[in-house]
Amino acid sequence: MIKKFWSDPVYRFLSKAVLIYLVWYLLYQQWLHPAGTFDLAVIRNLETVSGFILELLGYTLIAESEISSIRTIGIDGTHGLWIGDPCNGLTLFSLFAGFVLAYPGSWIKKLWFIPFGIITLHLINVLRIIGLALTVFYFPDPELLDFNHTYTFTMIVYGYVFFLWYLWSKIGHSPTSLKPSVEKA
Repeated sequence: MIKKFWSDPVYRFLSKAVLIYLVWYLLYQQWLHPAGTFDLAVIRNLETVSGFILELLGYTLIAESEISSIRTIGIDGTHGLWIGDPCNGLTLFSLFAGFVLAYPGSWIKKLWFIPFGIITLHLINVLRIIGLALTVFYFPDPELLDFNHTYTFTMIVYGYVFFLWYLWSKIGHSPTSLKPSVEKA
């Protein structure tokens, strides 16, 4: 029974994906998130890169002494943005990587595609933060910020994750790796 179940590539993929997700969830919830250093490192990088790009575009950032939290970035004259743990991208990184790990494909390809996907997802998140900072600057209506945070940028980011998954499904495996096995009589 288990051998027959495991020989079906769809069940094998789903089993691997669930197992990878559970391992990540337990690891994150039990050790990484309570420690806070991993989340904070990603947030600090988001602040640094987003701030650098905003300054390149000619914007003056809120002075650090005016910011009540190290998780805040903003353009001078605004209240800024607070970057919480759920917005740092770690969950998306793990979902993306888990899909690629669970999906059939060459380990050599996985070794370059996973870092590529995580780096580009991080850069998309940087652009999201820049877009939200510009929204606060040019359109200070809190409802517009909330709408763009909740819907517009969420759709863009998740759309990119689905694009990466689609791309992996096309380049990551051989054409026969997902065909169901046929039992011989």
